Amino acid sequence: MNHSRSSSTDATTVATDPDSTTQNSPAHSSPDSSSAAAVLAIVLSCYLLIIVDISIVITGLPEIQQDLGFSSTTLSWVQNIYTLAFGSLLLLGARSGDLLGRRRMLMIGLTLFALSSLVIGMASSPAMMLIGRAVQGAGAAILAPATLALLSVYFPEGPQRVKALAWYAATAGIGSSLGLVLGGLLAGWLSWRVGFFINAPFGLLLILAAWKVLDETDTHDGTFDLGGAVTSTLGMSALVFAIVHSSTAGWGDIYTLIALTAALLLLSLFVVIEANHHHPLLPLRLFESSERVVAYLARMLFLGSMVSFLFFSTQFMQGVLDFTPVEAGFAFLPFTVLTFVASTQVPRLTRRFGNSQVALMACVVLAIGMGWLALLDEHSDYWSGLALPMLLIGLGNGAVLGPLTIAGVSGVNKQDAGAASGVVNVAHQLGGTLGLSILVVVFAAAGSGLPDGHHKLAHQLAAGLDGSFVMLIVAAVLLFGFKRASLTTQNKRG
Repeated sequence: MNHSRSSSTDATTVATDPDSTTQNSPAHSSPDSSSAAAVLAIVLSCYLLIIVDISIVITGLPEIQQDLGFSSTTLSWVQNIYTLAFGSLLLLGARSGDLLGRRRMLMIGLTLFALSSLVIGMASSPAMMLIGRAVQGAGAAILAPATLALLSVYFPEGPQRVKALAWYAATAGIGSSLGLVLGGLLAGWLSWRVGFFINAPFGLLLILAAWKVLDETDTHDGTFDLGGAVTSTLGMSALVFAIVHSSTAGWGDIYTLIALTAALLLLSLFVVIEANHHHPLLPLRLFESSERVVAYLARMLFLGSMVSFLFFSTQFMQGVLDFTPVEAGFAFLPFTVLTFVASTQVPRLTRRFGNSQVALMACVVLAIGMGWLALLDEHSDYWSGLALPMLLIGLGNGAVLGPLTIAGVSGVNKQDAGAASGVVNVAHQLGGTLGLSILVVVFAAAGSGLPDGHHKLAHQLAAGLDGSFVMLIVAAVLLFGFKRASLTTQNKRG
């Protein structure tokens, strides 16, 4: 197979960094259609592996608790320990791809993910489950940024990258819903263990495909940023722990405050180290672009809203409408189908309206759908209360993530592709975790003084969805402000 990857088409960009020495850099042109399709299939399959696994766990938690003897208070750590490892190691995993090669890191991430999935599937105790989930999170922290960085390397900026990133965004939306359906089916008909066991052969196939199809990417010489690695990993660990712990103990809890203080101190030290290091783990030049900064912030707000949407709407279906887990999974089909349809139109829309305009329009559609959904009460039915607003939410979801991803890696030098992908994934991970943690507090406060029952639960869920709506409004304001500022700048230059 002819691997016509564009790893060196940006040679002038790489050459502008006198401290960067590239290796394995034969001249490549843009990928032909056959090799591009193979690369895209591998990248999307790897990303789908991560996304589906996350949502499969959610629907399998009741069975996991019963089989392994988790208490109600420790069960949440089945997901939290994964989130902690994933979020805290993302920057380190991303920069490792820049230094050691993205194909190599992709295969290492896949290996860790697949082997730990086997351990989880064979778990006979809570400790075995939690260790496996932590290693799996570490594998995902290597794998996720490697997938996005490979897209940036193989597909040059322009229509090819827009199309590839649109499919990448669609995979995120479809994978989360597919995971809910599969999780319900597997837990109800077979066992929660099957959802983890299938990761092993799937991961092995992807490793073989990556080895055969992908070329190793350019690597860059330089000393490893040990200080940045230690402070970022510990700082992100403390931050994710503070966010996760606050969802049950509250923001005023002493352990939450200690972890949050430690996170602020460590991450401040990390920024100082990065500003002075010759080969930083996270080049601060990534934040010189206002387009990228707005994309990161909007992505965090968007993910906070969407993760909360999935969490609260699932509870409404099962707690108010009395759906089974399988029925609830299938009930997300209006959202899933419209996400897929909208994502396929992103390349055409961005060519016609521009990337920032598509992101803004999609965010507004999302906000309208979320505001409609937040009108739920105990008398709402599925079709008018959930299915119809889900159509708008699916349209917005499918159209917004691609443009935000494009903006998040726009104009990035080849040697920073992994680091930029890491920041996109950090915004993605932290946004979902922080957003849900905040809105769970809103959810709990909304039930104060109300008697238990459908009315109380519906009222709490509507309050949580109100919070999701507000997050989308703030994201839309940010995108609108950036668009206005860009137009003003262009007019002055004109």
